[in-house]
This record gives sequence, structure tokens and C-alpha cells, in this order.
Amino acid sequence: MIFDCHTHLAQPEHISGPFLADARRAWGDSFAMKCTPEDHKNALDKVENCSGAIVLALDAPSTGFNVPNEYVAQYVQGNPTRLFGFASIDPQREEPERLLEAAVKEYKLKGLKLAPFYQDFHPLDRHCCPLYAKAQQLRLPIMWHQGTSFVQKGPLEKSRPVYLDPVARSFPDLKMIIAHMGHPWMGETISVVRKNPNVYTDISALGRRPWQMYNGLIEAIEYGIEDKLLFGTDFPFFTIEETIESLQNLNHLVEGTNLPRIPDRVIDKILSKNTPEVLGLR
Repeated sequence: MIFDCHTHLAQPEHISGPFLADARRAWGDSFAMKCTPEDHKNALDKVENCSGAIVLALDAPSTGFNVPNEYVAQYVQGNPTRLFGFASIDPQREEPERLLEAAVKEYKLKGLKLAPFYQDFHPLDRHCCPLYAKAQQLRLPIMWHQGTSFVQKGPLEKSRPVYLDPVARSFPDLKMIIAHMGHPWMGETISVVRKNPNVYTDISALGRRPWQMYNGLIEAIEYGIEDKLLFGTDFPFFTIEETIESLQNLNHLVEGTNLPRIPDRVIDKILSKNTPEVLGLR
């Protein structure tokens, strides 16, 4: 069974400012990020062996990407055995740890989404520590967008995966997922995942960059973290079908060469990972 650990909902009113302007620059003038609950449900239902998905809120007023916790919660509550909503709290809000606890108690959300690139904070800012402590106390995994994106205002200097290593060491019981293998800093991501037992990474958004995905997976195998790779898509930007096809076709890149192949066992592990169990969502 395939579980998608990285999906989004959004209505046009949730996207504005720098994010919308730069998305149109990157993706074309017709870009309009729209993924309704019905769109999301239909996409999952199309995949016969899909067991469910994580659905992410995002509280990023700095860049204009604001998908409310309530919006995600209302959708996932309709299918709580299959869908798991992650709250998002801008760490720069007053008492973010209190807001996180309220989101969990009121909306029954199961994790936390943080994105320094979109929220414009540094993971090592001291004021973030109470939020991490609260997530650990509530046994909530954190999904991190710790990598690049197309938004011009996003601070790359705050987005390196290596900055999560001190967080992982300070909060060793806190489960964390580094989205998109932290691209383009995949080596940093693999280093952080390798040394910290509760840190994982997903392959979302890499399907259209096959050479990057291939190299990231080979490096992950060489460093022995293949069991900590999670399947994700970044839907609606990419679908489950597209991501599976990309993953299964990676070895075509190296046919007729002496470059290493990605073993079938690694691909099978990614596609069959019981992510809710790994992250303690149930």
C-alpha cells in the first residue's frame, strides 16, 4: 500500500503576495494553486493501492502562503483513519507553542509543518525552542521544508538542512521529516538523517528532476539510510502516479553505463513504507 506523506490543500484565497507572483514567474502566468478537498480525495481514490496521506497546513504570512489549520482539519476529520492533518504555526507569532497545543486539542491535528524558507525564521532561533519542546511533548512529528524554492523573498541562508542537526540533538524524541530530501543540499540531509534516529526524509517534488533524484537515492543507499526514505509527492504540484513512474524509471538514466543502479528492494521499501506507523500517527 502506498502512503503519500506530503500533500497540500489550497484555495485561490490562500495564495497571495510574493508566493503567487513568483509562482507565475516560475510556472507560467496561468498558475493558480487550487486543490479543493474534493480534488484531493479524487486524486487519492484514483490510486487503487493508496492507503492515505498527510495533508499540510501552512502559516507563512511572510511570503503569502496561508492554508489555515481549520481548513485542513475540516477535511481530514471526514476520514481520520486515512488522512492525517498537520498544523502549521509561524514561530514568530506570540506564544506559538500555545497556538500549536490549541490546534491539536481543538482540531485533532497530528503533526506540525514548518518552513523557514516561506516563514522567514532560522531553525536555531532561540524563540523557536518552546515550539519544538511542545511538539516533542505532544508526540507530534515535524515536517520541514528545509531546502530551496522559487520564491525570491525566501531566505536560502536559513534553509540548509544541517541546521536541523542541533534541533534533533536537543530534542532527541522529536520525530522530524526533511521534505524533498532538502534539495539541493541532499548530502546535508542524508548526514542529518544518518546520525539522528528520529529524523527521516521524503522524496516529494523530485520526480521531474530525475538526475537529482537518482543521485540523492544513490547517496542515501551509500550512507545506509534507505530505511528512512518516505514516499511523498507534493500534491497538487505532482501526483502519486507521476512520482511512482519517475521512481521506477530512474535506472533508465544509467542503462549502458557503469554507474550504479538503484536496487529494486530500495524502490519497493519506499513504495510500501507504513509511514503512519513510522511517525506514530495512529
